Amino acid sequence: MTSRAVLCGCGAMARGWLKALQADADLQSEVELVGLVDLDRATAQALADEFGLTDLVVGTDLSAVLKDTRANMLFDVVVPQARAIVVSTGLRHGCHVLSEKPLATSLEEGAMLLKLAAETGRVHAVVQNRRFIVGIRRLRRAVDEGLIGELTGIHCDFFLGPHFGGFREAMDNILLLDMAIHTFDAARFVSGKEPLSVYCVETNPSGSWYAHGAAANAIFRLSGDAVFTYRGSWCAEGRRTSWESAWRLVGSKGMLTWDGEEAFEVTVAGKEPGLLRGFETLALPQAPDDAETHGHRSVLSDFVRAVRDGTTPETVSTDNIKSLAMVLGAIESARTGLAVDISSEGF
Repeated sequence: MTSRAVLCGCGAMARGWLKALQADADLQSEVELVGLVDLDRATAQALADEFGLTDLVVGTDLSAVLKDTRANMLFDVVVPQARAIVVSTGLRHGCHVLSEKPLATSLEEGAMLLKLAAETGRVHAVVQNRRFIVGIRRLRRAVDEGLIGELTGIHCDFFLGPHFGGFREAMDNILLLDMAIHTFDAARFVSGKEPLSVYCVETNPSGSWYAHGAAANAIFRLSGDAVFTYRGSWCAEGRRTSWESAWRLVGSKGMLTWDGEEAFEVTVAGKEPGLLRGFETLALPQAPDDAETHGHRSVLSDFVRAVRDGTTPETVSTDNIKSLAMVLGAIESARTGLAVDISSEGF
């Protein structure tokens, strides 16, 4: 049965969602977009016109549009401050909900949404599209296959200087909230480990064009005695890293590096005599044959499949709240100057 979907929040981010929907024939056959909602009706109408969407309801009142369209699916692309009311409205109307990240603005708010999704029996998931790219899938497979032995450390560097303009430049904790969550979530996925605690230093460096928190350095303690470190800046001009960060995985047998784009290298101990044994290079396996590696399209496909088949999507909110805990824990640590326990949240 075709799902009837309403998209709420028709700003720039919504274009990525609509492009993904229109680029996938399977999604088009399974999802009918029946409504667009935005606080500014003209913005919603402009988006409909841009994508040639004519046979749908355009409005400013989410409840009214959900009722008028008899929707059973909600795509939530609103700003984080509006997320709780939008998601709860969708769930109470009987909709399965796929949200932009972050899941919520607080763990308490997130827990409330998880509880409501359970009570209503609806699928509730979050767009963490960076999980669904080839590089991340290859890292996960290498870890699963023990290519570098037992994983003991994950180290990620993220240094770019994008000039977005708009709401991002006025946000607090901009790097941690708006971008670092992608790397945090991917590190959790690649490692298969649970975050236990975090210590973070957050700054807004000289020359920053952001209002707050354009740079952060965080150390996470993970289960299995592993460590994840993150060094990042969103106001770093000059030679940049990838948007996916530059990665170094350290294991009991060797190391795996990825520049976040095309360059991978797997090295284990060599046979040279002396203090340092040198290294030997191994081949990195490809992503699994059945891996979803189309970013936004894959998140949407995974969500729609879960609704159709009654399965659990990979980015289900009950799992994604652990990535939210990493972000909010890092923000709390930066605020207090103390390490923050994120292992006992009961997720």
